[in-house]
Amino acid sequence: MSRLTVTPEDRPGEPALRTEDPAAIAAALAEIGVRFERWEMPAAIAPEDPDEAILAAFRPHLDALIAGTAGTADVIRMRGANEAYPALRRKFLDEHTHTEDEVRFFVHGAGDFVLHVDGRVYDAHCTAGDLISVPMGVKHWFDAGEQPFCTVLRVFTDTSGWTPHYTGDRIAERFPVG
Repeated sequence: MSRLTVTPEDRPGEPALRTEDPAAIAAALAEIGVRFERWEMPAAIAPEDPDEAILAAFRPHLDALIAGTAGTADVIRMRGANEAYPALRRKFLDEHTHTEDEVRFFVHGAGDFVLHVDGRVYDAHCTAGDLISVPMGVKHWFDAGEQPFCTVLRVFTDTSGWTPHYTGDRIAERFPVG
């Protein structure tokens, strides 16, 4: 189930808001310019389905997101930990920004987009059916957990893809997801 926890940055572990109501999540995130939506899932899509089938199933939604841009979409899968995963996870856990919006739709599984805005930390636990769009320049990090399982559509307007700009702040260490 989707969840949003908002905590003052100077009081880890003392949330000011915790909700699982999608409308409340969308409203709280909209206040900081973040788009959050729940999409209806098309016919059953299995985790092992090929990327092309997953993209085709969500084509109407993707076309609406990409309309008027030179955007592109792809599928990324994270399945269980392996030897390379701790380094990959560290890359996502370090607070960073992007020079374009970061748009993600969760097809399977879950992960946490954690945003650091105006002295607050917003932990958006996204699950299958959730779309989140983090505006360019917003400080954030992502965690799929120690044993990740997710299939996510990524939408890019810059066809060079996902390029992080790290802030050097270790705030993620003070705010474990959950």
